[in-house]
Amino acid sequence: MTSKFRRAGSAVAIVAALGLALSACGGGSDTGSDGEGGDTSSITFIPKNLGNPYFDASDTGGKKAADEIGTTWKQVGPTESTPDSQVSFINTATQQRAGALVVSANDPTAIGDALEEARNAGTKVVTMDSDTEPQFRDIFVSQADAAGIAKSQVDLIAEQIGGKGEIAVLSAAANATNQNEWIKLMEEELAANHPDIKLVQTVYGDDDDQKSFDKTAGLLQSHPNLKGIISPTTVGIAAAARYLSDSQYKGKVALTGLGTPNQMREYIKDGTVKAFALWNPEQLGYLSAFAADALASGDIEGKEGDTFEAGDLGEYTVGADGVVVLGEPTVFDASNIDDFDF
Repeated sequence: MTSKFRRAGSAVAIVAALGLALSACGGGSDTGSDGEGGDTSSITFIPKNLGNPYFDASDTGGKKAADEIGTTWKQVGPTESTPDSQVSFINTATQQRAGALVVSANDPTAIGDALEEARNAGTKVVTMDSDTEPQFRDIFVSQADAAGIAKSQVDLIAEQIGGKGEIAVLSAAANATNQNEWIKLMEEELAANHPDIKLVQTVYGDDDDQKSFDKTAGLLQSHPNLKGIISPTTVGIAAAARYLSDSQYKGKVALTGLGTPNQMREYIKDGTVKAFALWNPEQLGYLSAFAADALASGDIEGKEGDTFEAGDLGEYTVGADGVVVLGEPTVFDASNIDDFDF
């Protein structure tokens, strides 16, 4: 994909078509649980949970970057996205003397002590997609500006339900930093600019397909006048679309949020979903790997104003609070969804 991103506050748009495989990738050979014999140039990726197509795409991007850099990248993590489920994986990576960690946090504080121990041992910490409290990491690679993500989802649902009616949110985990920030900003956007739209309930599917499917059913049963659902999580939106596509609510209850084109293509084409948004998760992993390597190699410290090269994506600048922003989300609909493959 050829891309132009907003860096250090300048707004630009993403245009492109790309091909990539949503496959989990292996990595380094570090095995020393006693802290010796590890690969201090390696990068360990710990997503919220394994088996998630979104993080599989990020893993693909991270591995691609590591190959270009000449380091190793491996993905490890929990099967469920609970607040402290990542702690044991962080501890193991620390014992194996990983050069850097890339973590999508399930909770802003629950993994803080483990990350502090990692940093004290010399491992650099990059959070991506979902942040911790800033004191626990060196850099946060944000997928896009939070306010922009929230506004895009509100605008999409408002357009699809004619600017009025009841809506609900199907989120991921109740402790997910990114989800909670987006929901808060969506509430503010609704109050400020969409007074005729009422958010009646937020439910949590914990990025589990069946639980998200069941939560969708519960929302529709609890709120017979529901006009739309926003699901700012790729697992949730796909599960909700699957439920709606084979129900009496198809075409009557709007659904939007954040999803991957490959997950959502059939639901766009059968009319279950009109439009949704997302950034490129492969590029998020790719950028995170370059940021992690720049930290581990000492090229940057994670301070505001630090710059580093990120391969095909070009140069990035670290902003306030150690935040690096990938770019703006893309809206997918029937007119462009076949241009993308991730």
